[in-house]
Amino acid sequence: MSSNLGKIDVEVEVKTPVDKFWNGIRDSTNLFPKASPNEYKSIEVVEGDGKSVGSVLLIKYTEGFPLVTFSKEKIESIDEANKTLAYSVIDGETLKYYKSFKGKLTVTPKGNGSLVKWCCEFEKASDEIPEPQIIKDFAVKNFKNLDAYLIGA
Repeated sequence: MSSNLGKIDVEVEVKTPVDKFWNGIRDSTNLFPKASPNEYKSIEVVEGDGKSVGSVLLIKYTEGFPLVTFSKEKIESIDEANKTLAYSVIDGETLKYYKSFKGKLTVTPKGNGSLVKWCCEFEKASDEIPEPQIIKDFAVKNFKNLDAYLIGA
């Protein structure tokens, strides 16, 4: 196994009930830019309907966002019953740093709220590339922002 392969797991507890939070994730094109306006400029559907397998989303980040201005993400799999979604990054600056980048998230009930599990698997483009800590921190912030938005909605 190449030393450039890596994986990061993170769990975030949110106050939003599981069905509402999952629906928020599924409506990311609409809700993420509203919940995190300092990070997202826009999210557009460029292939498919934006929700089904094979759909491609074009994500544009705001000026102050570190390292990347845009990314394209493709939905690889969806399991509605288990509230699990997997995607891969297919274009954008992320691929300068990582030859491959795949993400997966699952939303499960926890008390009155939810537990969001996010993991990413990546292959660094070179040994010098650091672990994608920025992406991990962004994912956590993203889920917390969406939570705050949905609680207020």
